[in-house]
Amino acid sequence: MPETKQPLVSIIVPVYNAASHIARCIESIRRQTYQNIEIILLNDGSKDVSLQVCEMYAKIDRRIILLDRDNRGVSATRNLGLKLARGEYLQFADSDDYLEPTATETLVTAAVEHQADMVIAPYFRVENVTKLEIDGIYKKEQVTLRGFLAPGFYDKKGFAVHLMEQPASFFYGVMWNKLYRRALVEEHGLACSEELDWSEDLLFNLEYIRYAERFVSVPVPVYYYVKTPGSLVATKVGLKNMVGVVATKAALFTYYKKLYEDIGLYEENKVQIYKYLVAVGADC
Repeated sequence: MPETKQPLVSIIVPVYNAASHIARCIESIRRQTYQNIEIILLNDGSKDVSLQVCEMYAKIDRRIILLDRDNRGVSATRNLGLKLARGEYLQFADSDDYLEPTATETLVTAAVEHQADMVIAPYFRVENVTKLEIDGIYKKEQVTLRGFLAPGFYDKKGFAVHLMEQPASFFYGVMWNKLYRRALVEEHGLACSEELDWSEDLLFNLEYIRYAERFVSVPVPVYYYVKTPGSLVATKVGLKNMVGVVATKAALFTYYKKLYEDIGLYEENKVQIYKYLVAVGADC
């Protein structure tokens, strides 16, 4: 895509105590083959040197917008990013993960070609990112490909049918393997729930899908999700927090039901929707 015709993409990155990996994340965004981006770094009250690392990058890359704030949580931080964003499209990244060099180009090319409201892509799950003591060499990462939807264009009903095949999967639930149209978010006042502390990505997506009409699936993985032992997600879905998980699922079920009622698919998918209440979130 010629640079003069490239729509602006806002890439939103919440940052919290990410000193050990934020440079990798930022570098993966700065080195995108797609150049017309703004990188919105939002330091959410980090207690380490994350802010200083972000400040260093902001000095050398004019595309970076850096904001420091008191700790409010990932949803409130993303919502601030939505308010600051100027791009035609929105992309998200978590500070401990990183992007394929062609990620944004892949997503935007598909969005423009099909006039899509959402583009969804597979991703890589990364494990065993441990540093060896000998010579400071990093242990070889274990990388596996995750997520699949047959490449091509889907209308709302077609996309919703496939969503029901994996109602609790990361592939459909997270925000970082997708591209969104900012005008749709603004028109309908969409935001990340600041009440939920788990599965807030999925709630945002369910609300977005209600208003989106055109969806595209691409076959090319765009993102490296680094699975960290003891991470926030792992902690919140652990057995000790099952009561909270069940409560969150019950709340999200209402949104699932409403979505499928609105598009006339509830009765034929009712059993599968109820299965969401007992489904285990999976990065597949």
